[in-house]
Parts: sequence; C-alpha cells; structure tokens
Amino acid sequence: MSRVTIADVARAAEVSTATVSNALNGTGRLTASTRTRVRAVAASLGYGGPTASRTLALTVTTYGHRRWDFADVPFFAQAIAAATAAAHKRGYALTALPSAPDDSMWSALPVAGVLVLDSPGDDPVVRILRSRGLPLAFDGHPTEPRTGEVYVDNDHRATTHEVLDHFAAQGSDRVALIAGVADDHYTRTCVAAYREWCAGRGVPPRVLPMAVGDEDGHTYDTVLSGADRPNAIYGLYDPCGRRVLASAARCGLSVPADLLLVCASEDPSYATDTPTAPAVSTVSLDPRRTASTAVTALIDLIEHPQQEPASVTVPARLHIRASSLRERASASRT
Repeated sequence: MSRVTIADVARAAEVSTATVSNALNGTGRLTASTRTRVRAVAASLGYGGPTASRTLALTVTTYGHRRWDFADVPFFAQAIAAATAAAHKRGYALTALPSAPDDSMWSALPVAGVLVLDSPGDDPVVRILRSRGLPLAFDGHPTEPRTGEVYVDNDHRATTHEVLDHFAAQGSDRVALIAGVADDHYTRTCVAAYREWCAGRGVPPRVLPMAVGDEDGHTYDTVLSGADRPNAIYGLYDPCGRRVLASAARCGLSVPADLLLVCASEDPSYATDTPTAPAVSTVSLDPRRTASTAVTALIDLIEHPQQEPASVTVPARLHIRASSLRERASASRT
C-alpha cells in the first residue's frame, strides 16, 4: 500500500495542502468546522504526517476534560523528563500534550503511539485512541487493560499498608487518608487498601477530601481542631504535606508530637527540616523509572507488534523522616 500524503488528504477534503497543514498543526485562521473536517479526513485516510512514525505523545487524563497544569507537579515533571529521554534514546520524538485537548485533536493526532498517565475509568481519550488502533502504554494501571496494551505501575495496596503499619508502629490509632475525586486506579486502590486496613483493625475509616485550590489547607481546620481529630494522616498527593502542616499550625498541633504525617510526593523540599516544620516523610512512586519503562514498552509495541507485551510493577519507596517518627518528638521534649 502506498503511503498517504498531505496532497491525498487535501484532495479528499477539497482544500489546499496549506489548509491541511494548518488544520493538523493547530495553526492558521480556519473555522472550527473546517479544522475538524480536515482532521477527520486525515484520520480516515491514515495520514500521520512525515514524522509520525517516529513521534510519540504523552498525555495525563486524570480529570478527563478538565484543564489543569500537571507539568508543575514534581511527579509529572519528572515523568515527562524521563519519558522524553527514553524516547530520544530509541530515536523517537515525544510531545507532552496539555490536559483536555478537544476530541478532534485526538482523532487526527499524527503519532506512532501514546503514553497515557493516570487514566480514569471510561477514559474518553483512551476510547478515541483505541478506536484508531494506536499502540498504547499506560503509566498507572488502566481501568480495563486490553490485550496488546502494556502498563507500568506500583503496588499501591502494599505501599498503603506499609505506610499505615508504620503509623501503627508509632502508636497512632486514628489514621485519616486524604484522597481526591479522580477515578483513576491509583486513588481507587489506595482508598480500598486503606478501608481494608481499617476493617482489619476494627477502626472506622476517615477519608478526607483533596479540595482543588485550597493551597493553605483550610479544608482540614475543622477536622484537626475537633475532639475526635486523627493523630496520623496519609496524603495521596504532592500538596497534602504542605496543606496539613499549615492547618496543624493554625490548630495549635505539633508535627509529629500531636500528628504524624506522610504524603506521596517527589518534591525534594519535603526532605529538609525548617524552623517551622519538620522534614516530611514521603512515598516515592519513582516516576522516572515508571515513565521510562513505559516508553520503552510502548516503542517495543510499535516495533514488534507480534510480540505479547508484559506489564511491569515498579516498587514504591517510603522515605521515613521526622514528621512520622514519634520517638524523635518524645526525645526532643526530654
């Protein structure tokens, strides 16, 4: 079969080659209907552009069609850097796309394969990509993995139990979990593991919200000032540590003497004691390793489609610091 050219697309769409180029690249002064129609024609013809066979896309679909700046989050920043390096090592380009692009973009995106991070249930982006038959790799377990796709993930159940057991060893008996509203495998698995752990110990679970935009953690003031306040908190996301520390300070609580704290984060600033807060214990999901492994697996899918891919589990690491060590707090008061 001869390769589809931009001229073929232009002829089928009854437009100029310049219009095709502008439609596919998101440039030029085209109407939305023209851009959508040209992209649809290009997709139907299987046109990917001259460099599509050596280009990969990376996208974060955690919140579906909601726009958010994931590149500022240390976890995703490290994942993007590692994924790009892994792609370049194999001779591929990699483009990190913004969250929530319109569906027509996904329908005609000229790439050889896509790396999807934190895919939620019934992911609309994945649905479109699968309909095109594009090779897919996931950083994070997809809700419904399919034959011929590959994913790289951590054992979130084991990691959650490790954190909670650490709290229990420090004497905490009222542990709360901060979780968001996202319907991704990471959140669902951690919450389920937390509830399982609580049930095994006969204690009621307490899942706290991760409020969007609440940078100072005011969401937790009522919780931490109440008579039945938790004496340990595990936050599933990067901002949780800073927000809990801010709320604890307003409520007159000392970390770790009154409240133990662990959060999942790749932010190196958590590792340092400050005059107002201790170094924070963190869980590292090792995004550099997961992302680079996923890109390598994606390229293998592209270059060796006849081989059955094997998914990979990358160990997470609990870095224990002052915020979750009650022994250190006791020693400092004597």
